[in-house]
Amino acid sequence: MQKKKRLGDVMKYLVLIAVGLVMVYPLLWMIGATFKSNVEIFSGIGLVPKNPTLDGYKNAMNSYGGDINIWKAMLNTYSYVIPKVIFTLISSTLTAYGFGRFKFKGRGILFAVLMSTLFLPQVVLNVPQFILYTKLNWVDSKFYLPLIVPTLFATDTYFVFMLVQFLRNIPKELEEAAKIDGCNVMQTLVSVIVPMLLPALVSCALFQFMWSSNDFMGPLLYVKTPARYPAAIFVKLSMDADNGFEWNRVLATSLISIVPSLVVFFLAQDQFVEGIAAGGVKG
Repeated sequence: MQKKKRLGDVMKYLVLIAVGLVMVYPLLWMIGATFKSNVEIFSGIGLVPKNPTLDGYKNAMNSYGGDINIWKAMLNTYSYVIPKVIFTLISSTLTAYGFGRFKFKGRGILFAVLMSTLFLPQVVLNVPQFILYTKLNWVDSKFYLPLIVPTLFATDTYFVFMLVQFLRNIPKELEEAAKIDGCNVMQTLVSVIVPMLLPALVSCALFQFMWSSNDFMGPLLYVKTPARYPAAIFVKLSMDADNGFEWNRVLATSLISIVPSLVVFFLAQDQFVEGIAAGGVKG
């Protein structure tokens, strides 16, 4: 029995390692390709460059029209990504707490309507939202209002649903004890519920951080001034079709733009996994 168990463990880890290598290979190839020339990139799929060059990274630092470079683009990106993450956590927590802990007339219907928005594609909303933000004079706002303001109203239904599921695993006795100690609703939320929700909140923050950092359509619609372009659009600008693609530059620009997301993910991966696992358990 022990030999069969060990053999099963060995096979399991071999499969996991093989799948892991397949999943991580494109990223490793991308890193290696940033040091290759165009000819070498298309001559094989090897990871290690035969004639390493730093031209890709040197050219990645070039500005376009004198208005923007990769560092300015990344600064633009996180000037609206960080507020989006903060406002999403606040609005989603308040909404989830309301649906998860309070009974009020029409709660079931309202929650059903909220959940139904999960099936509504964003592309359906692009035209009416663009018309609305145009009338509000928010398009090309230097504060990225069309990208930030909606997160104040818990528009990301997935996060609300995730937090509601997590709330079901938190004993109500904790809130009752806080009430006996004299805490009001907001004090209970801040002092008792939020610390218990921390793994789920980290998961929500990571999802929003990565989705917002990689968002291309939103900035494309609402940002018109080149000096305010985020990294997602800057990567597209680096593909200069007139002079031919310098793929090492394109890949270097892409790699630099995703490094913050990778760093944030690996720093918070333990809380992320815990939040996903706990949110999937029905209370």
